[in-house]
Amino acid sequence: MEKLSCYDDLIYRGLIKDMTNNEDFKEKLNKGGMTFYWGTDPTADSLHIGHYSSLLTAKRLMKYGHKPILLVGGATGLIGDPRPTAEREIISKETVMHNLEGIKKQVLDIFDGQVEVVNNYDWTKDITLLDFLRDIGKYINVNYMLGKDIIKRRLETGITFAEFTYTLLQGYDFLHLYETKGCTMQVEGSDQWGNITTGIELINKKLGKNAYGFTMPLILDANGNKFGKSEGNALWLNKEYTSSYKLYQYLINSADTKVEEYLKVFTFLSKEEIEDIMRRHNEKPEERLAQKTLAFEFIKDLHGEEEAVKARQTSIDVFSGKANDDMPTVKVDNNEYNILDLLVVTGLAPSKSEARRNVEQGGVKINNEQVLDTTKVIAINDTILQKGKKNIIKVVVK
Repeated sequence: MEKLSCYDDLIYRGLIKDMTNNEDFKEKLNKGGMTFYWGTDPTADSLHIGHYSSLLTAKRLMKYGHKPILLVGGATGLIGDPRPTAEREIISKETVMHNLEGIKKQVLDIFDGQVEVVNNYDWTKDITLLDFLRDIGKYINVNYMLGKDIIKRRLETGITFAEFTYTLLQGYDFLHLYETKGCTMQVEGSDQWGNITTGIELINKKLGKNAYGFTMPLILDANGNKFGKSEGNALWLNKEYTSSYKLYQYLINSADTKVEEYLKVFTFLSKEEIEDIMRRHNEKPEERLAQKTLAFEFIKDLHGEEEAVKARQTSIDVFSGKANDDMPTVKVDNNEYNILDLLVVTGLAPSKSEARRNVEQGGVKINNEQVLDTTKVIAINDTILQKGKKNIIKVVVK
């Protein structure tokens, strides 16, 4: 089996969007031994599925011999990275620190403890404004900052000074980690390219040294939505917030047009293994081999093989109309319900008129049997209720 170099593997998997143009960057990537960091602000106490491709890229770099540092922004989280359209809401210091601890534990679990987690609040909390302006601000030209895409997009609608200086804070993070931990590379999502280059500029101007970085492209679903957010709700990496089964169901419903991309990005399967899976998948697409492999490998890497096996079995049971203890369960008050009332009381339909439309269009099943009669009365006994392909629950009496 051919083993790809680090750079060739990243290219094969489509994981590099922008990268620094240093002549020796590819060589350094392939040689291993670089200390690098990826960062996120603690806006919640769990990361979500949108962060996972970045985490896996960091883990992939680790497997090629590079040393990861995961930065959780206790300082930058108090300000907020500029959004394309409006300023982020300010969250309290107590909330930021609570969220930070949740993310730190999560990251350590994902990396089996083989990662250093740092908090930029630790090295910014004692810096005075005058120190920051003198030691950092004097090295970065305002015209340079105005050229950043994220800042340019906000100039017409307005950007606060706090948001404007965010790129300086992130640049200082890179400088600090370069000086204290020998960190020479930053790896982030595609929207962070301007912040990465600010750090590289700062390291070059203040220290006269070279640093490196690359960004990963945004992962989208078949409808052009951010991966994991097509239904309006984030899918969390914390299984207490989003069960392994729910993640499995989301992934197993991946579009045929996207599943090969997801196998490359979200699994550690080799190029040969992915090509073999896709060949067999394309011969019998109705069996959804690629989607099943993606879902199993994703859950196995995130929550462990036992959780992946349970999620797969639950999915099989649900598809065959069997009740399963790991299924999402809704408790109701009565032993019998009209089908329209049942859809509303379980939250699968917002109103009876919507429930009627779902039934009449053939989108509702009870215990894997299609229901077309809007007057049908359902006896509740570990009943499997399904609306569409993705909304499947077990209904029990309280």
